[in-house]
Amino acid sequence: MEFSTHTTSTLHTLKTPALAIGVFDDSVLTDAAKALDDVTQGAIKDACKDEFTGAKGTHLVLRNLPGVSAQRVILIGLGKQDSYNAKAHAAAEQAFAGYCVKAKVTEAVSALAGAECKDSTLQQRAQALATAATQSTYHYDATLGKASKKPAPKLNHMGIWVPRADSAEAKRGLAAGQAIGNGMLLARQLGDLPGNVCTPTYLGETAKKLAKAHKTLKTDVLGQKELETLGMGSFLSVAKGSDQPPVFIVIKYTPPGTAAKGGTDKAAAEKGGKAARIKSKAPLVLVGKGITFDSGGISIKPGAGMDEMKYDMCGAASVIGTMQAVAELGLDQPVIGLVPACENLPSGRANKPGDVVTSMSGQTIEILNTDAEGRLILCDALTYAERFKPAAVVDIATLTGACVVALGHINTGLFSTDDALAAQLLAAGKQAGDTAWRMPLDDDYQEQLKSNFADMANIGGMPAGSVTAACFLSRFAKAYRWAHLDIAGTAWRSGKDKGASGRPVPLLVQFLMNQG
Repeated sequence: MEFSTHTTSTLHTLKTPALAIGVFDDSVLTDAAKALDDVTQGAIKDACKDEFTGAKGTHLVLRNLPGVSAQRVILIGLGKQDSYNAKAHAAAEQAFAGYCVKAKVTEAVSALAGAECKDSTLQQRAQALATAATQSTYHYDATLGKASKKPAPKLNHMGIWVPRADSAEAKRGLAAGQAIGNGMLLARQLGDLPGNVCTPTYLGETAKKLAKAHKTLKTDVLGQKELETLGMGSFLSVAKGSDQPPVFIVIKYTPPGTAAKGGTDKAAAEKGGKAARIKSKAPLVLVGKGITFDSGGISIKPGAGMDEMKYDMCGAASVIGTMQAVAELGLDQPVIGLVPACENLPSGRANKPGDVVTSMSGQTIEILNTDAEGRLILCDALTYAERFKPAAVVDIATLTGACVVALGHINTGLFSTDDALAAQLLAAGKQAGDTAWRMPLDDDYQEQLKSNFADMANIGGMPAGSVTAACFLSRFAKAYRWAHLDIAGTAWRSGKDKGASGRPVPLLVQFLMNQG
């Protein structure tokens, strides 16, 4: 999809198949709506008086307005003016993009960003527009037969109407929003693919293709023998119940114009006539849980709803999608994505309740429930992350049903031993409209993980299940600043709208942009 800015001072002369203008609750017109109302001699006010109140989530299509070049003017309800915020603006942009897709238009222009929000800048509003427009074009047909396939959305160009002086700021927002949107599209596609297609090997191949498409990315995929050499006994114990081989994916992003830590930037050396020493920043590391299908293992899950366990790799999908967005944006912050990927299935080789395994860190784990497998693969990845001497590590996982009980499907659960890091992630989520809620991580909860036969148990019982899962991970993340995102409630939707959401790609990309 392409994006552009439109800076004409006369909105009514803008030629487009669809033009969005905002109207607040009780038919209060925004400046853009007032401008068109003046040209049309009150047509906007008349429509609001008779058919449209401006209530949030509503829209009205006006065609062939006198003196207006746009084929359609879509009035978008913004809700109450005194409570209009970034979240409401994002919803308005989503409503407009959704209309454009249904109307099968190829291009459109939004003037919604002109309405002031209490908690966002123009750049952030432009970012929300681009993310919404990109997401509106998501189209899954990878496993559909010819008879079931539907045409892909035609929308391929979205413009934003802003004053000329604000064009540069809007362009920055559009670029960020497009990268976030593209990252979400990739994460959603990976999540929605069935487990017999999106295997651990498939995830590895996807990461390799990503590196081929972006010079700033390098991907290494470690296999069984390499993981054995590393001593990843906890991760490998989960994988042994499946015939699909495990992989450990390492995606490294190096900012343009820099070299590896302590290395030389060849381009700078040639330009300056001598070797230019580049001191790179410490990397930020993202770790994504990649269980491409989770039956629960020997502690098998109920059959109803088990099909949705193809989404147990959405943490991995969000890391891969985020790495794509980082490369598209060309951030000046080194980022490393780590993805331990395998299946969790029952077999004669699978983990059994009561088994004891040794993690890469040397700590031993008594497996009381084989369905608490995500933490068993993440713990070895967290230990592996130490070698990068990271500035911070964030792991992302569809880890616990307990987090869904606690927070539902609105907020991602955030756990951290670092207050400053937690605050940065919360702020990024709010900026990007991909919110999280901080959960407790008191040391007292660690008592529930005691074992008579190992250094720890892999579960702490039913009380505070999401907290004890995070406590388990914290034992492997003491060498650096660390946070854990439990996305079990936000990574996908169930029911008739079943599908991956692409979260928390917006939160992660915003967090990384904020570090630059």
